[in-house]
Amino acid sequence: MTARAVAEALGGKKVLKRQVRSDLDLLAAIQRGLPTRAVEEVLRSGLFEPGEVYELVVARRTLAHRKEKRQPLSPEQSDRLARVVRVADLAEDALGNRQKAARWLRKPNRSIQGKRPIDLLKSDIGARMVERALGRIEHGVYS
Repeated sequence: MTARAVAEALGGKKVLKRQVRSDLDLLAAIQRGLPTRAVEEVLRSGLFEPGEVYELVVARRTLAHRKEKRQPLSPEQSDRLARVVRVADLAEDALGNRQKAARWLRKPNRSIQGKRPIDLLKSDIGARMVERALGRIEHGVYS
């Protein structure tokens, strides 16, 4: 997935208030802190439930507090949001559509010791494990 695709999934220029053309542009946006509206865009996509986003990215109360104070997400929260979006898009690409990706992310997977891929998105190393499983799927190896 490209930085542009991640940025579009986060709401694009309208939400991010800047054009993202490269990984460095996306990194700068993440380090500055993504707007809370980016979380709303991810939820609107339908791939993740609110409870999942609250667990993987930012707690519900923290998000509400940031919205109320008109503060962006922290760089760490922004990084987690971008990671979740990136992996979800990879799953859609590998599996062909959003519904299959959503099911795959929530189903225990033998290639990752019976864990649900979505549960591994809490950390970078877990996300890389999920990305490798998706890469095997794209190359025709059952995962």
